[in-house]
Amino acid sequence: MTEALIVIDIQNDFCPGGALAVPNGDQVVVPTNALIEEAKIVILSQDWHPADHSSFASNHTGKVPFDVVEMEYGSQTLWPAHCVQGSSGAAFHPKLKADLADAVFRKGMRPAIDSYSTFFENDRKTPTGLVGFLRERNVTDVRLVGLALDFCVAFSALDAVEQGFEVTVQLDACRAIDIAGSRDAALEQMRDCGVRLV
Repeated sequence: MTEALIVIDIQNDFCPGGALAVPNGDQVVVPTNALIEEAKIVILSQDWHPADHSSFASNHTGKVPFDVVEMEYGSQTLWPAHCVQGSSGAAFHPKLKADLADAVFRKGMRPAIDSYSTFFENDRKTPTGLVGFLRERNVTDVRLVGLALDFCVAFSALDAVEQGFEVTVQLDACRAIDIAGSRDAALEQMRDCGVRLV
């Protein structure tokens, strides 16, 4: 068994004071750093949007954050502008031990499509390259931590299962946005798909 730690989107905009702050998002940093120090393979994902990204409510006339619109690839929640390429909000949390990572995978870079999962964009077809990286490192198991539990972490966990990995989500190093019960729904879906929640 070779396990990789995948640290999802622990960026300033998802932490208190950020443009799309996850409640208590900064509380994941300490437990995540402890896992980073122990892990043999560490991968970071980073939301990295152009300013004209189609998931930003500000780029849709008459829409506000958390409205849902239909895109070519299906339903899309609209968000406040966040993690804009090169901005301080897109940077990793300053206390995250990001310099210990083996690789960083950026996602959400294409203006017309959002990307929650660290494995595939929201069309479920466009890969980020992470699967190939893990296969080349002979990784069989992945442990996921980060933000937000009910979106990017859950989507990543489900994709990892589908790609044949054994998947663990470390709940003490995750926090959720929790829109209309999305946290509990994500936990149930992950459990049903064989994700180990610890």
